[in-house]
Amino acid sequence: MIEKCSSADSPKPLEIVARGDENDVFMDLSFSVPYRHRVWFCENVFDPQCDILKKCFDDGDRNRHDLEQDSAKVQIWIDNAVADCHPEFLHALTAWIAADSKLQLTRAPEFIGGGETCKNDWRIVQNLLGAINDDQLDRRSYIVVIGGGAVLDVVGYAAAVAHRGIRLIRFPSTTLAQADSGVGVKNAVNEFGKKNWKGTFAVPWAVVNDYSLLDSLPTSTFVSGFSEAVKVALLKSPASFNFLCDNADEIRARDPSTASHAIQESAIHHLRHIAQGGDPFELMEARPLDFGHWLAHKIEALSDYGITHGDAVSLGLAVDVLYSVEILGLESDTAERVIGCLRRLGLPVWDPLLDRQRRQLLAGLEEFRQHLGGRLTVTMLAAVGRPVNIHEIDHQAVDRAIDALKGRSFDS
Repeated sequence: MIEKCSSADSPKPLEIVARGDENDVFMDLSFSVPYRHRVWFCENVFDPQCDILKKCFDDGDRNRHDLEQDSAKVQIWIDNAVADCHPEFLHALTAWIAADSKLQLTRAPEFIGGGETCKNDWRIVQNLLGAINDDQLDRRSYIVVIGGGAVLDVVGYAAAVAHRGIRLIRFPSTTLAQADSGVGVKNAVNEFGKKNWKGTFAVPWAVVNDYSLLDSLPTSTFVSGFSEAVKVALLKSPASFNFLCDNADEIRARDPSTASHAIQESAIHHLRHIAQGGDPFELMEARPLDFGHWLAHKIEALSDYGITHGDAVSLGLAVDVLYSVEILGLESDTAERVIGCLRRLGLPVWDPLLDRQRRQLLAGLEEFRQHLGGRLTVTMLAAVGRPVNIHEIDHQAVDRAIDALKGRSFDS
């Protein structure tokens, strides 16, 4: 029996399904939560003509609740390497916050060692949570994080679980973070030897992609981030993929306008997928933005994180496009173009671990399935702009894809 009833608190009727006697009632209500994902791109956030910082800390809630006189508490957490290379950035940000009467910096900026190591050390999360508690931050406080993807992950995780969510403002400082993870809604740390096993979904309060933070990156780190740009272009946009292929040499040479355009396009593709793709918190079985990642996550762990995430994604893409040729009929010329583009960007498409650890790599498929839940779902490629979700992996075909890479000569 289905009964319709309404409530004075709800303009729409509620549907109640009663089964059995009158005390056995089941309610199934759909609702949505409005989110706003704000991402800015700039050359220098402290330029006098730029008002991005003001917008980042703009808080209509305090005005609506007549709390204009209260100052919002702020903490700053920064990657050690960024602090060493960009002391002027940290000084300018601290001074800007100190000059705003509505903001209160509760302590001097805190420093975190970057790289995957920080995601393997639970003490760092505990230190973050302790600082949040000691300074009595609340849900209308701000945590500012400046750093690469790993530091964004660790600080973002702590911000998401403290009080069930404190406002997080991200300043990604690597090409990888600006092109991908910095605009994502995932925060995670590693556990049980598994990448991102412990984590949350939380939309950041604001993200600022300031290209000036990329100036000090070593070239290997700079180019590493463009593997995610290649990935999302293959999934979303033949035009973006063509741009990366046509301009790979200029990007590798760090031409500012070309590289920033590629980063911005990648970030926008990721952002649109999250905000408009219908599954921002990955509740369904498909996870297309993880194209190339089933192998990438496992090879990172097998290398004890000596292989960076961006390089691991490049290796995963190389294997998966060759696998897609055999399984889905992806044109071999397209696969060759992908591998050629990765190489011209300065990214690896071969590592001896692919050969030595191939059985362990394939065992990582079960970890990948568990991370998502349900049946195994892996995204492959039928053509550029035509991703296909598959639910089984032919281990022999993966072996052949790895053998095909191994048989090549990859001269620099």
